[in-house]
Amino acid sequence: MSIASAGPVSHSAATGIEDRADRDPGSAAWPVDVRERILAEVGDFLAQVPVARWCPPDVPDVLRQYATGGKCLRSTFMYLGWLCGADADAAALRASASLELLHAFALLQDDVMDEAVLRRGEPAAHLRLSGGSPPGGPVVARRFGESAATLLGDLCLVWGEQMLRDSGVDAEALSRVWRDYDAMRVELALGQYADLGNDIRTRPSLEDVLTIARAKSGNYTVARPLELGAAMAGCAEPTSTMLARYGLRIGEAFQLRDDLLGVFGSAAVTGKPEDSDLGQHKATTVLVVALECADPGTGRELWELVSRPVLDAAAIARCRQLIAKSGAPERVEAMIADRVERAREDLHQWPLPRGRHDALDRMARLCTARQL
Repeated sequence: MSIASAGPVSHSAATGIEDRADRDPGSAAWPVDVRERILAEVGDFLAQVPVARWCPPDVPDVLRQYATGGKCLRSTFMYLGWLCGADADAAALRASASLELLHAFALLQDDVMDEAVLRRGEPAAHLRLSGGSPPGGPVVARRFGESAATLLGDLCLVWGEQMLRDSGVDAEALSRVWRDYDAMRVELALGQYADLGNDIRTRPSLEDVLTIARAKSGNYTVARPLELGAAMAGCAEPTSTMLARYGLRIGEAFQLRDDLLGVFGSAAVTGKPEDSDLGQHKATTVLVVALECADPGTGRELWELVSRPVLDAAAIARCRQLIAKSGAPERVEAMIADRVERAREDLHQWPLPRGRHDALDRMARLCTARQL
């Protein structure tokens, strides 16, 4: 049995996708075309993956949700890293697309650890898979769903490496990737581990929270994928260093934006419950900044609320009001703008092939844009 229904239209059936993805990276349509091609490649791969007969019947649809339902930021940045040192190439794009499976692994396990309810506007995987527990089986439905989602994440981790290894990129180019690829996966896991104890009630500093955010999300979204693509293409060290510096700043800006969305974003935009960060006592940059810069009365009330064992809907709504009153959203917006501007300044001081500056500029705006 294969997961033929898990992905979008297959690459072989998607006439014209390849040509559009190979157009000038500086064009406004390029990120959309590349995302379509990436999703087609992932769909093709998943259509050939065997699934054991005892897997829950929802597995194909869960893989569609987690592996082919995103913005493809990581895969696009990896391919951009490649394009900073080489021409458009189908195998390099396929290799980059493999990061969608690595990302699916991270999301599946993150949702289990956070006891998430929604992912991309649909029930989280562990909730969907809980219905696959056989009646009278040794594991209750909730635990079955959590275990099934964790194991499906493990499979995505394996499949991601398999798709990269079998992408068609030559062995010499891939040999330049493996060290950084392994380091990225270790950093992701350690960042997630640190996030397990990332509770605002421990009063972490802003730098503590940013350090966890870089490891868990920021670096893994922008800097590391760019480095992988540049290494695969054999970019010169100065180019790789420039991309790493750009990636670190844009990755931080991405996480800062994600933290703002976690407090003020709607479920329609984030695909997650509107109370997830505050309700879970997450120590995000927005909340830490609010506690640091609020006036004494606002700070005391906010601290009293977030220190409660459980925050109900009224408490969460009041937290939002107090965070807004503290001036934290404006300060975090300024932090985002500063990082994007510094990244763009560094970027334009270094020569790159035609269209690459524009593509990196556009991707920076796409992953840090205000979406509240």
